[in-house]
Amino acid sequence: MTVTASAYATDALPRTTVDAVVIGGGAAGLNGALILARSRRSVVVIDSGTPRNAPAEAMHGFIVLDGTPPAELLERGREQVRHYGGRVVFGEVSSAEPAAPGGGGDPRFTLTLADGRTLTTRRVLVCTGLRDVLPDVPGLAEHWGRSVVHCPYCHGWEVRDEPIGVLATGPVSVHQALLFRQLTDDLVYFTRGTELDEDTRARFAARAIRIVDTPVQEAVKGDDGGIAGVRLTDGTFAARRILAVVTRMQARTEGLDGLKLPMEDLPDNMGRRFASGAAGITEVPGVWVAGNATDLTAKVGASAAAGALAGAHINAHLATADTDAALAAVRDGTTTITA
Repeated sequence: MTVTASAYATDALPRTTVDAVVIGGGAAGLNGALILARSRRSVVVIDSGTPRNAPAEAMHGFIVLDGTPPAELLERGREQVRHYGGRVVFGEVSSAEPAAPGGGGDPRFTLTLADGRTLTTRRVLVCTGLRDVLPDVPGLAEHWGRSVVHCPYCHGWEVRDEPIGVLATGPVSVHQALLFRQLTDDLVYFTRGTELDEDTRARFAARAIRIVDTPVQEAVKGDDGGIAGVRLTDGTFAARRILAVVTRMQARTEGLDGLKLPMEDLPDNMGRRFASGAAGITEVPGVWVAGNATDLTAKVGASAAAGALAGAHINAHLATADTDAALAAVRDGTTTITA
């Protein structure tokens, strides 16, 4: 699922090479850019305006900002990045590729936007986030982020005590059911052809979680616009106000093939992400990744923290490169040390 947020005022692209480009204007990208801008780095955020949590009315589980609408958080984040001299450009990256390095082998990258504009940068921070792939159940997608939820920590309090149905997609759905059982006494687990061993069935029975093995045909819309329940293939209607589902999470990779970033699959077919090490560093010199693009289960706070760490790491690498270049210039006699 991808939902486009409202467009906003965009900054001009700089004509000169910048220190860093952040691809993605969510919590991770904006916090990374904030750290870089506060370090007096020239930084540009390229934001497509399609945040993962756009359908949600509010974000939760982030201290102080709990209950803040996602759009408000991002608007304030853009203002803060700009306050320190960073630029935020509304657009999509159509290609990103290594370019001829600068002096001393310092990395360079060329990014091309969908409208044909180009930008050269020394470092790249990928914060493109992920795309949630819902199971192919008719009627499900239109309720995503409201009556159809995935995370008990993001949405759980808001759906407490409601009749909840878990639409199984794999082994992780068992864990999801146990977490949502903490929030309601009325929980039904729809197996949807997935296997449940006898031990799991006994554990569910002990927690009064009902199990329905009949396949789900469709999600049914209620008169109030929300979920009314699900219809099974035998014609039975099971009333549910909330449906919980573990999505398959796919890191957003559009336009990034030229960087040749390594990818890896998560177990149990949960998703695919960019592989990264400490502070978001990747195997590609000059490229970092942060947020849901590499940590598929990170909440807003964790994504923001990861972006900040990656931004600090990038600044440290740039400081080393700048010092190396200055020392080389002194030794070559092209510049002198001043007091």
